[in-house]
Amino acid sequence: MRRFSSIALVALLLCAGPVFAQGGGAPAKAKATTPEIPFDSVPNFLKLPAGLYMGEAVGVATSSKGHVFVFVRSGETRLFEFDQNGTFVKEFGVGSYGFSFAHAVRVDKDDNVWAVDEGTNVIQKFSPDGKLLMVLGKRPDPLDQLALTPGGGQYSGANRPYSFHRQTDIGWDPQGNIFVSDGYGDSRVVKFDKNGRFIKSAGTRGNGPLQFSTPHAISVDAKGMVYVADRGNSRIVVLDNDLNQKAVYDTVGAPWAVCISNGPHQYLYSSNSFPTGNNFDQAATTGEVYKMELDGKVLGRFGKAGHGFKEFSSIHQMDCRNPNEIYVAEITQWRVQKILLRPQQTSTSAGK
Repeated sequence: MRRFSSIALVALLLCAGPVFAQGGGAPAKAKATTPEIPFDSVPNFLKLPAGLYMGEAVGVATSSKGHVFVFVRSGETRLFEFDQNGTFVKEFGVGSYGFSFAHAVRVDKDDNVWAVDEGTNVIQKFSPDGKLLMVLGKRPDPLDQLALTPGGGQYSGANRPYSFHRQTDIGWDPQGNIFVSDGYGDSRVVKFDKNGRFIKSAGTRGNGPLQFSTPHAISVDAKGMVYVADRGNSRIVVLDNDLNQKAVYDTVGAPWAVCISNGPHQYLYSSNSFPTGNNFDQAATTGEVYKMELDGKVLGRFGKAGHGFKEFSSIHQMDCRNPNEIYVAEITQWRVQKILLRPQQTSTSAGK
């Protein structure tokens, strides 16, 4: 009997059939009326050691010390740490059973590093020094995966407490409760307590209230409100801490990535990163990032689609710990850019 490697199995599952369409990619209604925010990009910020390569940059996050964590898909899924100057520090989880097809990385308030891997249906929590502290989810049995091919990866909707189906992102409220967007095979948000015990989940597949079509990213504000990037429906869905729907923001296109800044005045950032025709091999016509108030008011936008410097090629994840310092991971340009926003100048009258 011929043996299949785990990488081959994942490739079959992810490539087989159009079951998981990448979503709508509707134009952003706010684009025409939103002012542009001037910005700079730091050239060649990340410095990889000789012989180490980036691959598809799908995740980026920062710690309280300013260290940068990058989750990549290359020959294998890898998680890198860089210091505040972009110098390589170390690699997390080398050879981990929980790594197969990276999707997102986040850093919590205690600087623990969480790796969200959609290929294994597993989330791993690492201490700052790289020790494995927690595992959420379970890697599918390879024999079960074989039974799904060809045409694998169908919508599940199983809604099981401790199992994911290609989950996409993670966030926390001030009490340490854990929120997971899940994802491609389910269309829900799952809430756990700080110890990983299941509390509840909410959401089904669709475009109505408390429904999602590829909940692709998630972020939680200081009050415990949950912001879900409902990418396939081209909207951000806002939930309260008990996962009741409270608002919908549908003016900023298809949100691939969302993040919320720290500090007393928090801002919500959303990336509209859709390629033309929903295919990665076609030129992107969107690429801008929107800066918003938490109530959905759009304050400004920056960037455009492209592969050049200060252009964005399918932003997959963002970090905005500092509201004027944004890190973007670009899946189709194999890079991370450090973006510095230049705050708009306030004009004053001559007599003041």
